[in-house]
Amino acid sequence: MQTQIDPLARVSEKAVLDQGVQVGPFCVIGDKVEIGANTTIGPHCMIQGPTTIGKKCSLTGYASIGGPPQDLSYKGEPTRLEIGDSNTIREFVTINRGTTKDQGLTKIGGHNFLMAYCHVAHDCILEDHIVMGNLATLAGHVQVNHHVIIGGLSAIHQFTRIGEYAIIGGGSMVSLDIIPFVKANGNRARLFGINTIGLERNSFGRQKIKEIRQAYRVLFKEGLRMQEALERIEKEFTGSAEIMALAAFIRSSGRGVAR
Repeated sequence: MQTQIDPLARVSEKAVLDQGVQVGPFCVIGDKVEIGANTTIGPHCMIQGPTTIGKKCSLTGYASIGGPPQDLSYKGEPTRLEIGDSNTIREFVTINRGTTKDQGLTKIGGHNFLMAYCHVAHDCILEDHIVMGNLATLAGHVQVNHHVIIGGLSAIHQFTRIGEYAIIGGGSMVSLDIIPFVKANGNRARLFGINTIGLERNSFGRQKIKEIRQAYRVLFKEGLRMQEALERIEKEFTGSAEIMALAAFIRSSGRGVAR
């Protein structure tokens, strides 16, 4: 497939479009933008650089990608946005570049689905296979690990982390870290047990889910101080990579974890 640019689009001579890129009418693609093979840019999208977008992505239309961060300290520094392969970015999604207060980079992995009106602020790091429901919003410096689902109309506070395979219910306000493998909901979000259905759908076996549930009970249901609970699960589940990752996530939390 050849690259096709609608005559009503405006593409900078300093942009690099790989083979098979499709650009719809009324798009504006600026300097220092690189777009991978077979990516489709729907009508009325704006992409500002420095930004790279991977292969086989789909931007439905009216998205604003790579715009300057919404941060009062930003003074026009050349920060970046990197988006991986096979992402679906729906109508009116906004994704901002990074700031020099962090790594100067906003980064999104692959195979993610950002529904209409989502916002990803400066310096966020998203891994792979993430779903963000309509109007879900990430403040600056948020980290979202792989296979997370964030329900529509939810907002994640700056510097918050969402652990892998967690699911956030719609309309939640998240101000503390959400540990891996759990369900969370509410304003402010609190935990409602293990994300059993999500784990089963991602090929976690019964024994592994049982281990995670047991560790969750030790952490939050037995009245132990967090340090005591961590030491206990690290001793009892030494051979479980998932439990070790769960414990490491909690130990590395800067904001504290939701309960």
